[in-house]
Amino acid sequence: MTMLPNSQEARDVAYQLHAYTNARAHQQAGPLVIERGEGPYVYDAGGKRYLEAMAGLWSVGLGFSEKRLVEAAHRQMQALPFYHTFASRSHGPSIDLAEKLVKIAPVPMSKVFFTNSGSEANDTVLKLIAYRSNAMGQPQRKKVLSRLRAYHGVTIASASLTGLPNNHRSFDLPLPNVLHTGSPHFYKDAAAGEREEAFATRRAEELEALILKEGPETIAAFFGEPVMGAGGVIVPPATYWEKIQAVLKKYDILLVADEVICGFGRTGKMFGCETFKIAPDVMVVSKQITSSYFPFSAIMMNDRMFEPIADESNKIGVLGHGFTAGGHPVGAAVALENLKIIEERGLVAQAAETGVYMQRRLREFAGHPLVGEVRGVGMIAAIELVLDKQKKVAATKPGAVGTIASRLLLERGVISRNMADALAICPPLIVTKGQIDEMIGAIAGTLEDLKPAVASLTPA
Repeated sequence: MTMLPNSQEARDVAYQLHAYTNARAHQQAGPLVIERGEGPYVYDAGGKRYLEAMAGLWSVGLGFSEKRLVEAAHRQMQALPFYHTFASRSHGPSIDLAEKLVKIAPVPMSKVFFTNSGSEANDTVLKLIAYRSNAMGQPQRKKVLSRLRAYHGVTIASASLTGLPNNHRSFDLPLPNVLHTGSPHFYKDAAAGEREEAFATRRAEELEALILKEGPETIAAFFGEPVMGAGGVIVPPATYWEKIQAVLKKYDILLVADEVICGFGRTGKMFGCETFKIAPDVMVVSKQITSSYFPFSAIMMNDRMFEPIADESNKIGVLGHGFTAGGHPVGAAVALENLKIIEERGLVAQAAETGVYMQRRLREFAGHPLVGEVRGVGMIAAIELVLDKQKKVAATKPGAVGTIASRLLLERGVISRNMADALAICPPLIVTKGQIDEMIGAIAGTLEDLKPAVASLTPA
């Protein structure tokens, strides 16, 4: 893995050491057993209600009790509970969903390949990229680029794309030919006095330098989330995606947009690519495609990606890849109903409007002595917790402050997730402004509770 200079490497490694802290904290606290859900709320085994400010895992867009999704699954179970898409076979729900996804894609797409999770989808894209390079007579063009703090999944290949050290340690990862360039986190990584556009320019120049060092003829693709999710809800700075795409275009490198978290309204547009004017060759979607009522994911690709793959498959006689449950009829039926509800109820526009309100309310905490940064777009955000605002650092043990804050917030009836010392906020798309206010009140109380709780901690 290509790393940044030692100071940057040290910061990124420290940033990810929170996994151990979190694991220990959860072992000590015991599991939280959730038994039922209603709208944006879930209830534990003791009957306590929680506002699910993470939409499960960035994913339950329609909340936890949408009867139409349950009914769609039931109808499909009765009609055709399972069938595969191998050997020129298919079924109505997968055909209809593929057509729907191509229709709503933000840029022209040609084909859709169904898988079961975001990890599986990104893993498949890596395989298809290698297949495509071989088809084009470019067997040397197998390297792929990702970014530090990226999250693309946990299968062997997708975990290699992931740019979080704790997803690599002791797993013998990343795989060869997966390279990482710098993250777009302006707050953490900008030089003193550097402005956003200058920072974006520097990141694009670093990317180009890495491409030239490795050899442009060896680089096949670049993977990127429009907004980084599990790496800390990192919103790209102004001009970042414009400049990154210019470098990729210059060297004829494919762009894969990982929309697993951003897709279907999360950023206030149907796709994060629309929000940040990204024109990918491949899009990976999952999570909110079914509101996570059924495991499902999809890969959309344009002709530039697809045609060489089709040519190679015709030459060989088969595309030797697929999954038993890929394009599952029940999952496809739930996805179709989910998308229908999002459109009928105007939830993307609602998410944009409620997102503006949520972002404004969250930024009321920017002046708090324990808050270093509030960042986000649409219905996704993070509060970066610090012990020293000027130095932008939390405790010597990474994740210690965030873990305490997450626990205190849970006690106040709001479920969040700390990524190192950042509290993630990603409520269901259906959340109301009143429920946002409820969440804000709990966060305000948590920040006050946090002051004495971290008083004995030493700043890093």
